[in-house]
Amino acid sequence: MNIISNRVRNLSESATLEMTRKSRELKLQGKDVINLSIGEPDFNTPEVIKDAGINAINENITHYTPVSGFKELREAIAAKLKRDNGLDYSFNQIVVSTGAKQSIANALLALVNLGEEVIVPAPYWVSYPEMVKMAEGKMVEIPTSIENDFKVTPKQIEDVITNKTKVLMLNTPSNPTGSYYTKDELKGIADVLVRYPNIYIISDEIYEYINYSGKHESIAQFDSIKDRVVVINGVSKGYAMTGWRIGYMAATAEIAKACDTLQGQVTSGASSISQMAALQAMKIDPASSDEIKVMVEAFRKRRDFVKSKLDEIPGMKTNLPDGAFYFYPDVTYYIGKSNGNTTIKNDSDLCLYLLSETYVALVPGSAFGTPGYIRLSYATSEENLLEAIERLKKALSKLS
Repeated sequence: MNIISNRVRNLSESATLEMTRKSRELKLQGKDVINLSIGEPDFNTPEVIKDAGINAINENITHYTPVSGFKELREAIAAKLKRDNGLDYSFNQIVVSTGAKQSIANALLALVNLGEEVIVPAPYWVSYPEMVKMAEGKMVEIPTSIENDFKVTPKQIEDVITNKTKVLMLNTPSNPTGSYYTKDELKGIADVLVRYPNIYIISDEIYEYINYSGKHESIAQFDSIKDRVVVINGVSKGYAMTGWRIGYMAATAEIAKACDTLQGQVTSGASSISQMAALQAMKIDPASSDEIKVMVEAFRKRRDFVKSKLDEIPGMKTNLPDGAFYFYPDVTYYIGKSNGNTTIKNDSDLCLYLLSETYVALVPGSAFGTPGYIRLSYATSEENLLEAIERLKKALSKLS
């Protein structure tokens, strides 16, 4: 008899968290590990935001919160969506959760019934498939390529739509690829979906501020489909607030109410202290924030630096991502090669080989639905990046 439910036994451990765990284990053994597997800014939360959290404690804002979040925070989120994205939402269309991950899970669980299909372009964030499983949906993958910057086309979407299709997942800027959809590209997708009124779009925009192409674009800007879009965002990436655990969704009042009902039976409201810090974050205009500008420019500089170094590695194919802080190179050149002791059968073998040989932690592309790739995060110092890539270059040169 199995003690653990099928629901949990069928779930996979997050590959990014798995690699982070292995890195920590090696560090505890005294190894000089450079962790390029984690998706976390290496910057600290801005002081004004930290002060808001400290003030919340000092002012005893430490009690239970409304399930969907403090009204003043939800109003501030609505104001942010108007200021930065030109989107009109009222506070009762906003649900604050314990991270954007919970917001996505809430949306899928609220929308998807048993056997309904969720279209997910690959590569995708590692948690999407497991969340679809929890919602008892069926994931329909659309492959993309490095030649097209890993972006799905309107035709590819329309080709897989069936009468069971319920949700399209979009992620821009993307984890793991850093790909960024332009307004025209999103308009093309919206023009297809307007013909299918039973399909909803979950738009994961958590990397909104970390983009190098100019203004972020949301598919919710198109009035023809806005009522079927669930915008997901949060404070973790753009404000370096990963540990504060605050995410949010914006949707129709009906969907927001459904997610409030669901969340009320799972976690209830997010941390009061974190919400007050997030309230301060929402008041910061990224266009005039020195902290955000410094962080994004640092990431841009690192991106250009890493690209130049990766281009020096034979057989590693890379593109230049427009957002987030990842590279997603094609490493099929190394599959099947050996150093005499270890044969690289797949991308997972390659990542394990590099971790054991160089103490550099990466994530295999198979975790993101595209075997033959690896994800490399450049959310660390230029010194660490240079050392890591030199180690990778040396270890890869031993494979033939």
